[in-house]
Amino acid sequence: MDERIRTGYYPLGGRMPTESELMLEHGVSRTVVRETLSRLQQAGLVITRHGIGSFVTEELPRDTGFNISPAEIETILDVVHLLELRASLETETAGLAASRRTEAQVAQMYQALNEFEESARGDVDTVDADFKFHLAIAEATQNPHFYGLMRHLGTTVIPRARLNSPKIVMEDKLAYLERVNREHREICDAIARGDTESARAAMRLHLINSRERLRRAAEADAAAANATK
Repeated sequence: MDERIRTGYYPLGGRMPTESELMLEHGVSRTVVRETLSRLQQAGLVITRHGIGSFVTEELPRDTGFNISPAEIETILDVVHLLELRASLETETAGLAASRRTEAQVAQMYQALNEFEESARGDVDTVDADFKFHLAIAEATQNPHFYGLMRHLGTTVIPRARLNSPKIVMEDKLAYLERVNREHREICDAIARGDTESARAAMRLHLINSRERLRRAAEADAAAANATK
């Protein structure tokens, strides 16, 4: 939606579509729509008038340089690009966490994994538990910038927050989620042992696996679209 505002698809001062219309247009849940609108408000692109609706601001804020806007992460390719960045960033995050973590922080990581597993088996959304796990690792680096960046991106860093990943990779949902959490547990076990190199390797493998699954799906979508032309 960020790009649509900046290109004038949603005109300055104009009323935004309703939440229901945005859900239908973008194929996402109400939670994602509300999170995106909240981030657009924080970016100074949208204002919300309670009881009336959301409107594009009369004037766009000045471009202040490089910025990762969660509101711009909408397509498979957008998520792939973000995963490539995360593979570099969070590989080092995991290594630092392994050398600096506290026992309490390790406990938080394992708690997030348990919440993920319970949610998956109960057919409940696992995005929040997934994000808690990655955020706990960032916090365990004892470096506020890693933690701040993850907090800024929010649940956008989890592909399932934007895309139906199990459907995209044509895999049973529970099997897909169990495999994701096995990768999480390998990362967590390495951090708990204080094994920096294994933590880096496990995190990189986890994110590269995610990227490759979605990249192949994007290529398949593009091929299918070209075949219909």
